[in-house]
Amino acid sequence: MQKLVYEIITALVDSPEAVEVRQVEGETTCILEIRVAPQDIGKVIGRQGRNIAALRTLLHAIGAKERKHVLLEVLEDHPSGSRRYLS
Repeated sequence: MQKLVYEIITALVDSPEAVEVRQVEGETTCILEIRVAPQDIGKVIGRQGRNIAALRTLLHAIGAKERKHVLLEVLEDHPSGSRRYLS
């Protein structure tokens, strides 16, 4: 799943070299954390959240097949080093 999300996100953004996808596996849950360049966050989320919603729908279907709950989070790094979840 991590590679699939990485390929889709890099196709959406202007700075593909800044894309990072981290996968955290649990027993029944999988969390995918996405980091992109600050100017590309809007492209990942999409107009009215359509892009991120479509990606979450796709991951939900894949997760159902594997019997896992998949969460997709877009992270924004602040200069102070803290993280903020955007969606």
